[in-house]
Amino acid sequence: MEPLFAVLVGVLFAAGVYLVLEGTWVRTVFGVVLLGNAANLLILVAGRLTPGAVPLIPEGLTAPDGPIANPLAQALILTAIVIGLALAVFALALGAAGSAAKDGQD
Repeated sequence: MEPLFAVLVGVLFAAGVYLVLEGTWVRTVFGVVLLGNAANLLILVAGRLTPGAVPLIPEGLTAPDGPIANPLAQALILTAIVIGLALAVFALALGAAGSAAKDGQD
């Protein structure tokens, strides 16, 4: 399963770079969003896709008694999704305001 996701990350990065290098600001914003999604998927794949037990230590133990899921990758991705969404909305609003101001000056 990981090789499939590795190919998907490569395709998303390639599409994102292509869109960032396009001339219009809307495609540039979409390219940045695609690059963010590719980075999120890369972090998820690096954190392993195999499911494990809940990352809680049982009462009376000082360490987990078996393999557990790594919650750090999911926490990083959740934070990156929120920041990426805010960045995309801000960039679209900024581009729309700049485009409206440019049309009004002509």
